[in-house]
Amino acid sequence: MRFVTAKDEMGVFVGLVCESGEQVLPLSRVEERSVGTHVLPETMVDCIEMGEEFLLKVNEINRYIKENALEYLYVPITSLTILAPIPRPTKNIFCVGKNYEEHAIEMGSKEDIPEHVMVFTKAPTTVVGPNEAVLNHSNITSQLDYEGELAVVIGKKGKGIPREKALDYVFGYTIINDITARDLQSRHKQFFIGKSLDTTCPMGPWIVHTSEVKNPNNLEIKTFVNGELRQNSNTKHFIFPIEEVISVLSQGMTLEPGDVIATGTPAGVGKGFKPPRFLKAGDEIKIEVEQIGFLVNRIES
Repeated sequence: MRFVTAKDEMGVFVGLVCESGEQVLPLSRVEERSVGTHVLPETMVDCIEMGEEFLLKVNEINRYIKENALEYLYVPITSLTILAPIPRPTKNIFCVGKNYEEHAIEMGSKEDIPEHVMVFTKAPTTVVGPNEAVLNHSNITSQLDYEGELAVVIGKKGKGIPREKALDYVFGYTIINDITARDLQSRHKQFFIGKSLDTTCPMGPWIVHTSEVKNPNNLEIKTFVNGELRQNSNTKHFIFPIEEVISVLSQGMTLEPGDVIATGTPAGVGKGFKPPRFLKAGDEIKIEVEQIGFLVNRIES
């Protein structure tokens, strides 16, 4: 199952994407039509917080659609504005740094390969959806860079989560572009400002439920800039697999439904080229992750 946050003339809703990816079922609206009222919330985080009840309701709606031949209640995805699946996270986005050995080396040397999970965050105000413009912030940075990443969406509250149970706490997976102002990152000697400029966390296009992803630690990931392949790797090359990341984050800190964890970017970022190849106005960045889909955004002209 793939879930989107979408907008039409009636407002914002959580939708179920059909298998072809071409149509979306507005869940709470169809639920209201089928039973006269609805319990499904209007936001993705609230739906995730429902836990198994949410999935049971979705399956119930699916049965209702099929039994009553109401497939026409799906709407074309092209008629909708697809937002980030979680348009305004309730916390900063957790981000894992240097989680691919080759990326750690391109950003420094073998001595930069971390021994422990390295974590920074991006502010909730960075989030934008697929096809939304990314501000170029040309008044404060000349080194805007891309980072294609698989992202994990937490599905239930947990603290002190053992590694072997970590994936039980995952609701699903999406894609993030961890756009970074490298000069600000260097100037401030930490990551937060350089990672948290407005619009620098494109996310989407949807959340693929964990039941659809057999092994998140073995997915092809690619990033294209203006059609040119820049990053080409696989999450099997993680230094710290997703289970370890979740377990480490949860030691002494409660993870909650809707928390988003970006799992790190592979080699091939703009800063890693000699000379560096930073983003320019009008550039298109496309990130593809196997079993998830693709995320496209442009830098404002």
